[in-house]
Amino acid sequence: MAKELQPLYVQPEFTSIEEERQHRKERLAVAFRLFDRFGFNEGVAGHITVRDPEKTDHYWVNPLGVHFKKIRVSDLHLVNHAGEVIVGDRPINKTAIAIHTQIHRARPDVIAAAHSHSLYGKAWSALGRLLDPLTQDSCVFYEDHGLYDNFGGVVLDQSEGERIAKALGSYKAVILRNHGLLTVGTSVDEAAYWFIAMDRACHAQLLAEAAGNPKPIDHQTAKLTHSQLSRPDSGWYNFQPLYEILVEEQPDVLL
Repeated sequence: MAKELQPLYVQPEFTSIEEERQHRKERLAVAFRLFDRFGFNEGVAGHITVRDPEKTDHYWVNPLGVHFKKIRVSDLHLVNHAGEVIVGDRPINKTAIAIHTQIHRARPDVIAAAHSHSLYGKAWSALGRLLDPLTQDSCVFYEDHGLYDNFGGVVLDQSEGERIAKALGSYKAVILRNHGLLTVGTSVDEAAYWFIAMDRACHAQLLAEAAGNPKPIDHQTAKLTHSQLSRPDSGWYNFQPLYEILVEEQPDVLL
């Protein structure tokens, strides 16, 4: 009789709102440190948000000017949909408020959203195109990402945030032309991992097109592969070993 195998990681269950809030904030702080590790740290640009489990029209976000490499749980600020800082004493990136407020408003299913000026995401966004299904990994985004085909400067207006949310639609990601990438998920873990995976998909396609004439995966196979790899629990699971390694190496992130 075959032995029953147990998964290495299991989705957490919470006994209180406070416990769930702490968990989300810990994941958020680690996600910032991981973004630094992957090089998604262009100056003071970039933000990841997570919806508060109790005040669902509020989200936790990084304060402006704190380097991703230094973010700790205690640094995170709570902001409402009016852009007011409820917990914390430092300013918030106005672009974060303009974009993330509208994403969280438009998508009640979204717990977390991630945006940063990653190198390959920026480069690909300048082409104003969706990603093609060139590899198994890029199929995660097949028919599951949108394109905001406009650039009007730094996003400061709530109306532009609304248009970005509309371009995102029901997808897990959107390419912001001449700007970069934005991903969402049902957890910080998922949203952050999809961002990492999408930037790598951009990198892979840029390399493939520079080298020659890449052959895309056919529609039916790409759809099948998407169904196999793109579930929320898949994004969540892929994040767990990254979380473990980061916390082992930088335990101060949880302070």
